Amino acid sequence: MTSAVLVDIRDEVTCPICLELLTEPLSIDCCGHSFCQACITANSDRLVLNPEGKSSCPVCRTAYQPGNLRPNRHLAIIVKRLREVVLAPGKQLEVILCAVHGEKLQLFCKEDGKLICWLCERSQEHHGHHTFLMEEVAQEYQEMFQESLKKLRKEQHEAERLKALIQEKRESWKNQVEPERHRIQTEFKQLRSILDREEQRELKKLESEERKGLSIIEKAEGDLIHQSQSLKDLISDLEHRCQGSAVELLQDVSDVTKRSEFWTLRKPQALPTKLKSLFRAPDLKRMLRVFRELTDVQSYWVDVTLNPQTANLNLVLSKNRRQMGELL
Repeated sequence: MTSAVLVDIRDEVTCPICLELLTEPLSIDCCGHSFCQACITANSDRLVLNPEGKSSCPVCRTAYQPGNLRPNRHLAIIVKRLREVVLAPGKQLEVILCAVHGEKLQLFCKEDGKLICWLCERSQEHHGHHTFLMEEVAQEYQEMFQESLKKLRKEQHEAERLKALIQEKRESWKNQVEPERHRIQTEFKQLRSILDREEQRELKKLESEERKGLSIIEKAEGDLIHQSQSLKDLISDLEHRCQGSAVELLQDVSDVTKRSEFWTLRKPQALPTKLKSLFRAPDLKRMLRVFRELTDVQSYWVDVTLNPQTANLNLVLSKNRRQMGELL
């Protein structure tokens, strides 16, 4: 149902007194005009009755008897249906009427881009503006909006395509990153395993050298203890002989004399003072830097297969055609 038709129907079911939709409409028998029950009753009470006891119609001034008012159920049904179709909760019918003048919105102002009524067109606000009938402009905007819809739907389709492409790229990116992450972790795990093995090898080598060094030191220490005990015994024997009788002094004197004269302290052989080999950790930072540089260079490497037919006569190609040497 168009706005124009709704406005026409509204005009037919509007009370001429309160200018609102009819409420409990009553119609005058003699002229057929209809009013709200409350409006026509109040109007009759205000009017001064003529000598014949009649009132006049507020619209056409036709005289009528108050008893000639009849309920108009047909209009009441139309008003009810109109309210159901047009009026939403909290909404007024004036959306299709001019909010300022209450007239039908039948014109369109190009400059302001809005619907106006005939009184708005004659007002100072719209003086000199280009106005057209609503129906004339509606077709123009309908076509323009249809073209805009075509363009916007293309843009929407393109946006959906790009969205799907981005999602595909995201999945592809994840599929590349996850295996690479796993590969990096595996490679470094292997490197750590190599380092752990090297650590254990170096520790075992150190333990072996430690045992050898301690063995030499312990042997030298045992020999020195043995010599010290022998020296202590010889000194004790000599002291005893010197303090005793002549018999005690001269008994086995030759043996004692030899032991005393030829006694010499055997000093220990060279004892270990420094480790033969000190562990030097590899310069991992330098190794990693060289590794990264090599990796960067490898990204530019390509496989090349040489053609023996076009190679220099002084060059000799390998069987796989990837290595060459020069004839002597």
